[in-house]
Amino acid sequence: MLLIGAREPVLVPDVSQSEVEIIYSFTGAELLLFGAIVYPGGRVPDGHTDVAVVLKGPPQSILVREKRKLGGLIWANTESTRFRSAPAFYAIASSRPLQTLIDERTAAIYELGLGNIHLSPGSSAQPAEQRRFETGFVDLRERGGLYVSHPSSVEIRQDVLYRAHIAIPARVPVGRYTAETFLIRDGKVIAAATRDIEIRKSGFERFVATAATHWPFTYGLAAVALSLAFGWAAGAIFRRV
Repeated sequence: MLLIGAREPVLVPDVSQSEVEIIYSFTGAELLLFGAIVYPGGRVPDGHTDVAVVLKGPPQSILVREKRKLGGLIWANTESTRFRSAPAFYAIASSRPLQTLIDERTAAIYELGLGNIHLSPGSSAQPAEQRRFETGFVDLRERGGLYVSHPSSVEIRQDVLYRAHIAIPARVPVGRYTAETFLIRDGKVIAAATRDIEIRKSGFERFVATAATHWPFTYGLAAVALSLAFGWAAGAIFRRV
């Protein structure tokens, strides 16, 4: 909703797809996050205006284990910690590198940047140890393509219209995601807006996921029956050969 006579700019964001459906041939998707900046009185102020967009979700409870080589021979799980709420996917794009836009405190408040994701630790580990696990977890997600950063990739035209492309990999989990847009000026976030995005399975994949969630006993029996049927069919074929 636009506020007539507002003293601060207002963001009017949108996304190219509010729903993304995953089918058996899903290889990923690309979302376009775009919108407009409405200034008080319609006048664009002097100076530089920047935009950062964040796509994240859904929150998950994650157990992270640390592996060490024991006796110089084998790798084994040693210490572990749990994060009560970590986004399964996180992508950020900005009009300029974040370190040139805002200070570390502001970035931490708004979760701007891979090093500022709120992971909600679920253990009583010491701060240094907790930080080590957080860094390792973010690094694993980044190498897996689930945590990504795209500095200087948001396009702004005439300080009014903006757009950014964010790729969604094929292995993202289903659930509700949020697309957040932040308007940044003089090192401060002066406006923010959010849009919801739903990623869900479609077709046979959706039927299987729904059956496993709502009718687990029946789903288990069907899975066992199918396994036995396929096993019997394979045996019969090999006997004939």
